Amino acid sequence: MDLSLSEEQELLRNSARDFLASECPEEHVRAMEEDERGYSPELWKKMADLGWQGLMIPEEHGGVGFSFLDLCVLVEEFGRSLVPGPFIPNQVCASILMIHASDEQKSKYLPGLADGSVIHTYALTEESGRWDPEGIQLEAQEDGGNWVLNGTKLFVPDANVADYLHVAALKPGGGFGIFIVAREQDGVEISMLKTIGSDKQAEVVLNNVKVNADDAVAVDMSKMGRVRNIGTSLECSYLVGLAQKDFEIAIDYAKERVQFGRPIGSFQAIQHKAADMVTDVDGMRFITYKAAWATSENEESQDMDVAMAKAWCSDASRRVVAHGQQIHGGIGFTKDYIIQLYFRRQKRAELFWGDADFHRERVAQMLEI
Repeated sequence: MDLSLSEEQELLRNSARDFLASECPEEHVRAMEEDERGYSPELWKKMADLGWQGLMIPEEHGGVGFSFLDLCVLVEEFGRSLVPGPFIPNQVCASILMIHASDEQKSKYLPGLADGSVIHTYALTEESGRWDPEGIQLEAQEDGGNWVLNGTKLFVPDANVADYLHVAALKPGGGFGIFIVAREQDGVEISMLKTIGSDKQAEVVLNNVKVNADDAVAVDMSKMGRVRNIGTSLECSYLVGLAQKDFEIAIDYAKERVQFGRPIGSFQAIQHKAADMVTDVDGMRFITYKAAWATSENEESQDMDVAMAKAWCSDASRRVVAHGQQIHGGIGFTKDYIIQLYFRRQKRAELFWGDADFHRERVAQMLEI
């Protein structure tokens, strides 16, 4: 296992950083918080033209055919720039189709995902907020070979702009499936939720929503953990980029802010915080790329690696953004200053796909403690 980036990955990272610095500055992030859509279709199209939406989708379905590890390199840059919009949910849905869908379903949906012409999101969590199969209580009822869904999904990312929702539901007789539901379909009601990160999460109520058998994805339970590992690793990658940029902003401020006649970065208390931040960021990057590599290569260790990575990244990123706020003092909590954006967005990624306690429990169960 070599966790250093390849020449191609370095090129992807550097080109993405330059592009996002130009196309997704702080002003864009703030504007999308106020925009009811929460993303820019113009920026979405530019990213699609670069091949990002289809980065890990096979070439036969219109994608680029890169690895999942390559995608994580890209998503780290999304975290640095706090890119708003449904990119990560889109990638999770692509993985659901790539891993579980039939050839016909792949041919129907993957090309649109790859070229950015359609947006997909996942509807997994419910009232309990749990990210494991036990949290799924919504039931799918058979109806003459087709399906009917009734129930509520919570914290669905970007449901307001998604063309399709991948709804997880229990099936009669045990197990569960993924049902692809058009957002504009009769019986689908979407209510936006107010969040600390000002991102677009929604409550989705399904009232007698009919799903054709062709849009019911048969889930292979032995492979469902792989989708969870992909979604979780993407959030870890986002947190790595977010924490790195938060650290850089805090250090720049400590060099410039003068108190008692000298920069505050010369004070030992600030230096201790900076040292703690860089230790956390470096640890996040190492453990995340180990998990991403294991997931990308479908290694047996991926469940453990990913659970350990999310447990560490959830706690470490929270420490980093807290130190960043403290180094800035009062200005760090004003909405006019940039660093509060990172503080608020960290909370969303910390909780998605399970927080530190959830994944420590997973590790304990895998170790049979």
